[in-house]
Amino acid sequence: QVQLEESGGGLVQAGGSLRLSCAVSGLTFSRCELGWFRQAPGKDREFVAAISKNGGGTNYADSVKGRFTISRDNAKNTMYLQMNSLKPEDTAVYYCAADSSYAGSFYVAVGAYEYNYWGQGTQVTVSS
Repeated sequence: QVQLEESGGGLVQAGGSLRLSCAVSGLTFSRCELGWFRQAPGKDREFVAAISKNGGGTNYADSVKGRFTISRDNAKNTMYLQMNSLKPEDTAVYYCAADSSYAGSFYVAVGAYEYNYWGQGTQVTVSS
């Protein structure tokens, strides 16, 4: 059974930092493309960041570029999202996503349609 479990969300003041984690089980982690998405109240789910199988390729939404860093530890079957310089507009439920495909090791999946497995989400609230 595939499970993705996010942790690390919470309430933080603007300018602060949080690190989200996503523990993955039931998949061969090293063969998975991974990504983070978020959904704010009343808005559609949007892409935040994604990372390739080998960690050598990454992609970020323009709104988080330079502030967020995605990474993975294939030995721990865990993905991370380091979020710095947080803004009130970063407030959302953050979801991790995973998919195992035949794409190359450097392929980065940025579309939600490319992911078959999703976590339950973790709330991030940034106060002004």
